[in-house]
Amino acid sequence: MQATTPAGLDRKEAAIFSQLDPARLPKHIAIIMDGNGRWARRRHMPRVAGHRAGVTSVRSTVETAARIGIPWLTLYAFSEENWKKRPKGEVGFLMKLLSRFLKMEVPTLNQNNIKLEYIGRRHELPEDVNERMEWAREETAKNTGMVLTLALNYSARSEIVDAFKSMAEKAVRNGGLSHLHVDEEAVSQHLYTRNLPDPDFLIRTSGEMRLSNFLLWQCAYAEIYVTDTLWPDFRGTHLLEAIAEYQKRERRFGGLNDKHVPEPRPHKVKR
Repeated sequence: MQATTPAGLDRKEAAIFSQLDPARLPKHIAIIMDGNGRWARRRHMPRVAGHRAGVTSVRSTVETAARIGIPWLTLYAFSEENWKKRPKGEVGFLMKLLSRFLKMEVPTLNQNNIKLEYIGRRHELPEDVNERMEWAREETAKNTGMVLTLALNYSARSEIVDAFKSMAEKAVRNGGLSHLHVDEEAVSQHLYTRNLPDPDFLIRTSGEMRLSNFLLWQCAYAEIYVTDTLWPDFRGTHLLEAIAEYQKRERRFGGLNDKHVPEPRPHKVKR
């Protein structure tokens, strides 16, 4: 099927998009944004310069995803391990960079009809950062286009732990642990991502072949694409090239052909 070129794509993006099947675009793309430090090191610059350069990549990727009609995009922005293991100076810079990014990008998000959400242990972040995050979320809450989710102070293992704690607490409120009901749907409904469908496509930059504790439950059947491109060099064209590779794959979900593909987990968005 010939794709109609969406407004806003540059010539190179439009050329790549014209080769895609618009009916087979991934619904939910998750991206592990990796390589900021190496990008800076190769240029004999401090690590923070790589983080600053990565903001341009976020803007390009988010805008392109929204323009081509991707319903959900989740970016791994700041892991729980980053918070605990990085130097305090770098962590402080990342917090300030996040606040500045949110302040600067809200107008662009609104222009592109993008709704902003978050996953992760937000309560552990600085109060002023939380306030800016909530402000940005509220400013975009009425948008009806792509949902952009930022994973901040996020850990998949912590998410699963928090889900089981929530399930146990709910059972106790309902009369005791004898009321605890555990199955895949119950777990999914207690994850941070309960209002998101599972990703069908996971992209990782910088060539590293690992999930880094990102959406471990949700990415059980996601197609994985790894590029050697470092995150600060990643642009909308790279996103479209990744989608072109995604469309070459046959998704079987453990079955032998389309007849064996299960129905996707129901999506329950609360707007």
